[in-house]
Amino acid sequence: MKISSQSLALLAPSLLAFLLAGTAEAADPSPATQTPKHAKSAGSPDNVGEFADFNDWQAVNAFIDTMVAQHGFARKDLEAIFKNAHYVGAAVQLVKPAPSGQPKNWQAYRARFVEPVRIAAGVAFWNAHADALAREEKEFGVPAEIVVGIIGIESMFGRNTGNFRVLDVLATLAFAYPETPTRAARMEYFRSELENALLFARESDIDPFSLRGSYAGAIGYPQFMPASIRKYAVDYDGNGKIDLRNSADDAIGSIGNFLVQHGWRRGEPTVFEATVSTPVDNTQANNWPSLIGQGLEARFKPEVLKAAGVTTRVEPPADMLFGLVDLQNGTEPTEYWLGAPNFFAITQYNRSYFYAMSVIELSKAVRSARNSDDGRAEPMQK
Repeated sequence: MKISSQSLALLAPSLLAFLLAGTAEAADPSPATQTPKHAKSAGSPDNVGEFADFNDWQAVNAFIDTMVAQHGFARKDLEAIFKNAHYVGAAVQLVKPAPSGQPKNWQAYRARFVEPVRIAAGVAFWNAHADALAREEKEFGVPAEIVVGIIGIESMFGRNTGNFRVLDVLATLAFAYPETPTRAARMEYFRSELENALLFARESDIDPFSLRGSYAGAIGYPQFMPASIRKYAVDYDGNGKIDLRNSADDAIGSIGNFLVQHGWRRGEPTVFEATVSTPVDNTQANNWPSLIGQGLEARFKPEVLKAAGVTTRVEPPADMLFGLVDLQNGTEPTEYWLGAPNFFAITQYNRSYFYAMSVIELSKAVRSARNSDDGRAEPMQK
């Protein structure tokens, strides 16, 4: 997965895992070699896509065989689904990686998300769902502002959840992914998500074509992929079903559960601002660069970091482990932070340093605005 900067990501719950990754090189979840027989190159304006009889494709029939054998689906039911699935060329175009060569810039990335409109919307969302957020914080231990920050970045508090039919885009990307070096891995990934979408629809007793989401198949307020819905989502409003598209409460509880399952620790910090320099005693080489890019986990004691030339304004707890986080700023100096285990729990949501820091920064800004006299807002309408 990633080791540094904005690269495509895999194994995270959200669409942003593909687009806004900032620090862990991920295998491309990818796809196939077959070109749709009756498909145009772009989806229609309403994101419905174009007819393509997926049942004509050998890879689709092999997938159906697996679903019948492993999960007990009726072949005729799956054939009917694939008969009605559409090829979405827009999704194929949108998942193509951006041209390389642009330097990574944390401050530019941050400015896209930590800005007045999103902050005000965050205050309104918090006010509207204060009870659920307080309950989540008590039960899961994830501060309300962190949950608010994630929802704000993922879907602008439910305003931008996507309107593609999830079955269409997953079928398209599972069997007609564009040529990339990591195509096979993406094919495997999207076929797994297609499998989970069909299982979730059956378990929830819903029409699989009723699932709507992003062009990569991410769903609802938190932009969970189907596998993450099945594994981590919870019915937090108590109505007997999980609905991340229409229930902010379900989204709030699901994010709390996801983070706890990925290592969130109640009451612990996320980051400490740091600087890097030559060790004071000059008894060893200035080896802090060797601590960069050491995976998405906290691995080093403060004493090890200090000996390597890393210092902080606020003394971090001596009994905690940290990772050295580098936030590149283009031609400007790189920012350095110590990431605590809770920082790396956020990177499991989207495998990116940039993403995790933007969640933290937006959460602080929303909390500060809400606590100020100027931060009072009416509940936001979706």
